[in-house]
Amino acid sequence: MDKSAIEEELKKTIRQIPHSPGIYKYFDEAETLIYIGKAKDLKKRVSSYFNKKHYENRKTAVMVGRIRRIEFAIVDSEFDALLLENSLIKEYQPKYNINLKDDKTYPFIRVTKDRFPKVFPTRTMVRDGSEYFGPYASVRMMHTILDMIRQLYPLRNCNLHLSDANIKAGKFKVCLEYHIGNCKGPCEGLQDEKSYMASLEQVRKILKGSIGEALSHLKSLMQEASDNWQFEQAEEYRKRLEILENYQSKSTVVSQTIHDVDVFSLAQEGKYAFVNFMKVANGMIIQTQTIELKKSLDEPQEELLALAIGEIRARYNSTSREIIVPFEPDLSDEHIHFIVPKIGDKKKLLELSQKNARYYMREKLDQYERLNPEVKVERLMTQMRDDLRLTELPYHIECFDNSNFQGAYPVSACVVFRNGKPAKKDYRHFNVKTVVGPDDFATMKEVLTRRYSRMMEEMEPLPQLIVIDGGKGQLSASVEALKEIGAYGKMAIIGIAKRLEEIYYPGDPVPLLIDKKSETLKVIQQMRDEAHRFGITHHRNRRDKGTLKSELTEIKGIGTEMAKSLLSHFKSIKKIKEASEESLAAVIGPAKAKIVYAYFHP
Repeated sequence: MDKSAIEEELKKTIRQIPHSPGIYKYFDEAETLIYIGKAKDLKKRVSSYFNKKHYENRKTAVMVGRIRRIEFAIVDSEFDALLLENSLIKEYQPKYNINLKDDKTYPFIRVTKDRFPKVFPTRTMVRDGSEYFGPYASVRMMHTILDMIRQLYPLRNCNLHLSDANIKAGKFKVCLEYHIGNCKGPCEGLQDEKSYMASLEQVRKILKGSIGEALSHLKSLMQEASDNWQFEQAEEYRKRLEILENYQSKSTVVSQTIHDVDVFSLAQEGKYAFVNFMKVANGMIIQTQTIELKKSLDEPQEELLALAIGEIRARYNSTSREIIVPFEPDLSDEHIHFIVPKIGDKKKLLELSQKNARYYMREKLDQYERLNPEVKVERLMTQMRDDLRLTELPYHIECFDNSNFQGAYPVSACVVFRNGKPAKKDYRHFNVKTVVGPDDFATMKEVLTRRYSRMMEEMEPLPQLIVIDGGKGQLSASVEALKEIGAYGKMAIIGIAKRLEEIYYPGDPVPLLIDKKSETLKVIQQMRDEAHRFGITHHRNRRDKGTLKSELTEIKGIGTEMAKSLLSHFKSIKKIKEASEESLAAVIGPAKAKIVYAYFHP
C-alpha cells in the first residue's frame, strides 16, 4: 500500500472516532502494537497526531510515520480510560509508551474469609473473598504492624477447619501458641466467635489507619473492666493501650484534620521520572511508595503524573476522593477532587512527598551511573541543554580565556571538554599576533577567527557550544568574529561574567542566572578555571622567556644557556639581582659571576 492510500485509510478511521473518552491503539506495518494512549476526547486526541507539521521531538515524528492502523475503545470516563490504558500497557508493553519500571511484588496483609479468620503476610492475591491491606513498600513496617496486632489481639495462625460441629465434637486440642499467649484457643471453644470477630474488627481498623478508633475501644474496655472490679483484665487492656500509643507516636503524624487523602509528587531528570505516593488516614501517613517511569516520547509532566495516579491507586485499591498534587494532572474525574495547596498542612505534606521523590531519584540515578557511566553523561548533557536553553546536547564544548601583562605578551587559551570532562590533548594556546596593547575584545575576535576558520577549512567537527570568559563586550566581539567567517549559527555561544556567574546570550541584554548548585554551572566554572590556569601557565612561560632575553642576555658575555641556568637556579631576575657574587659563582663560575654581579651592581 502506497503512502497516499495509507493516509486515506487512517483518515477514514479518524472520521469514525467519536468525541468520547476512551483509549486508542496504533499498529505498524507488521501489525505490532506500538503505542496505547487515553483521551477525554478520542477524536481530538487522535486527530492531533496527524494535523501537526512539527512534533515535540523526533521520536514522536518517527512513531507517527510508522502508524498503519488505528483501533479505539470507548469507556464511561477519563479515569476509566486511564485504568484501561494502564492495564493494556502492562500487558503489551508497546515500544513508544512510558515504561513503568517498578516490577517488584510488594507484600500485602491478608485477612482470610474463614469462620475464625487468620491474619498473615502474603505476596499472592487469591480471589476467594479474603481481604487484602497494602501493598507495603516497606516489609519491615508491615512486620512491625503485624507484631503489634499479635500483641494487642491474639488471633489463631493454624489451618484447622474450625466449624461449630468440629469444635463441639472436641476434634482439636490447643497448641503451644495458646500456652505462650499468642492465641485464646477457639479450637477448644475457649474463645467464642463473637469475641474473636470483635478483636478482628479492631485489627481491620488498625490496618485501615484508624488508630484513634482502636484507642477509644481499648480505653472503654479498660474503664468497663475497672468499673467491674476486674483489675487484672483492666491492666491487660492498659498494656495493650500503651503498645498502640507507642506505635502511634512512631508514625508520621501530619494533622488530625486531614482524613483519607492521597498525595502524589513528581521528580524528573532527563528521560527518568519518579512519582512518590503517600496515603494519609486520620492524620497519619500509613503507606508510602515511589515508582519509576521511563519516558519514551518526552511526555509532559501532566501525563506522567496521571499515569502514575492510575497505576498506584489501582495497586492500593485507593478510593480517596481528595488527591493532593503539585500541579493539575492530565486527568479529570467527577468523583475526585485535585488540590494544589499553597500554604498550610497540606502544602507541608506535598513538600514531604516531593522530598521523598527527589531523594529516591538521586539514589536511583547514582546507582545507574555507577553501573553505566554513559547514563551520567546522557543525564548531564540533557541537563546542560535544558539549563542553557540549547537546541543540541553539548557533548563538545570549547572555552576561551585571554591573558596579558600590562599589554605585553598577550596570549589566549582554548580548553576543550568532551562529555562534560576535560580533553587535555585537545587544548590549544594562541600567541596573539595582530593586537597591540591590552585589548581583550580584539584579542578574543582574533583567536576565534583563527580557531574556527581553520577547523572549517580542515572539515573538523565544530563544537556544540562555545563559552567565552567575559561579559557582553567579549561575547559581542566573539559573535562578530563568527559572523565574518560564516560560522555564526552553526554553534551556540555564551559568555560567563565572573562577578555573579551570569550567563550572557548574543542579542539579549538580560543575563541568565543558573542555580548555584546546578551541575551545569559547575561544569562551566570548571571550564573557565581550567582555561584561566592553562592560559596563565603559557603566559608566564612567554613572559619569562621575554624577560630572560631582555635582561640576562643583554649582559655581554652571558649567553642563552647560562641565562637559563641562572633563572632555573634562582627562579627570578629579582633574586639574581639580590644574589651575592659567591652565590652566582656556585652556578656559573667565578669569572662569569663577576660579570653578572658587576652588571647589576655598577
